[in-house]
Amino acid sequence: MRTLLLGMGNSILSDDAVGLRLVGDFNRNPGNPASLEIIEECTAGGVDLLHVIEGYDRLLLVDSILTRDGVPGRWFRFTAERLRETIHLTSMHDANFATVLSLGRQLGMRLPPDREIHIFAVEVLDNRTFSEKMTDGLEKAYPIYSEEIFCELRILLQSPC
Repeated sequence: MRTLLLGMGNSILSDDAVGLRLVGDFNRNPGNPASLEIIEECTAGGVDLLHVIEGYDRLLLVDSILTRDGVPGRWFRFTAERLRETIHLTSMHDANFATVLSLGRQLGMRLPPDREIHIFAVEVLDNRTFSEKMTDGLEKAYPIYSEEIFCELRILLQSPC
């Protein structure tokens, strides 16, 4: 099974870089299977993301998330099966991930099935300030959530935690 591990975010937008850092650190650990391809830093979004993930059987995506009353460092894991379609799409620039996946499939692109798209989203505090440093709360919690996410990734890749 061809698997892609993808770090999403922006390295100069404070906490938005958490996905990039996590995937970069995971990539430096030995023992990753040969069938795993890693892109530590992906800034593509919308329709452009289709060309990055096309041809893979499984996608492991690591990104940030900002919710109301969220706790920095809390993380969520779900598959693309749980994503909702955009109801009022006015432009392809507004297309969310679920809509983009649907479009790609309608165009006949070979994309991983929704059940094989695993999304890891880390709650952040600030993803808009220009900074190459994460906020103190997210940085302080990094050792805990990084090890938890790494263990989940290893389970998916069938290697020991």
